[in-house]
Amino acid sequence: MTGLAEFIARGGPALAVIAALSVATTALILWKVWRLWRLGAWGGAHAARALALWQDGQAGAARAAVTGRPGLRARLVAAAMTARATMPEAAAREETERVARGLLAETRRGLRALELVSTIAPLLGLLGTVMGMIAAFQALEEAGSRADPAALAGGIWEALLTTAAGMAVAIPAGAALVWFESLADRLQQDMEDAATRIFTRGGGT
Repeated sequence: MTGLAEFIARGGPALAVIAALSVATTALILWKVWRLWRLGAWGGAHAARALALWQDGQAGAARAAVTGRPGLRARLVAAAMTARATMPEAAAREETERVARGLLAETRRGLRALELVSTIAPLLGLLGTVMGMIAAFQALEEAGSRADPAALAGGIWEALLTTAAGMAVAIPAGAALVWFESLADRLQQDMEDAATRIFTRGGGT
């Protein structure tokens, strides 16, 4: 821990902020993976079974297959089937769209924070580098003809630490953001497909 503290101290306040940001980003990514797993983002077997039963005309069995299931697809399918069976078609479609929007909002929760991290982390790193370079050249000016090139080089590489650290935080944050967004897009496609299959077949009638 002492070596890490010294490393952060050499990078200045900007590196300390980036270090805190890296901890928060790691926690956010782990929380998001856990949350999506809990929501069944990688599942869908119950929803697929319910859709097959619905298309076979077994509306009751189809609804029973997804009733109480925590998965995102299952919740959408259950809501769509219930709406289709109990409401006029236009109202049922609106209700299904409302539920789908809410479920998709759950999948995208936290993504704005990751987007913010991937944007500001490199900027913080660049800010730290610029501030470090200013300090290094101020020291060079004060030293005048007695300037030590080795000391100047040391000041410059310490300043560049923040740029490297900012990129090291931004790259995994950006990669995680793209992954989560692609997963949300796939879930949206699955939900649209499920709703279409429910409303184009007469299982609920």
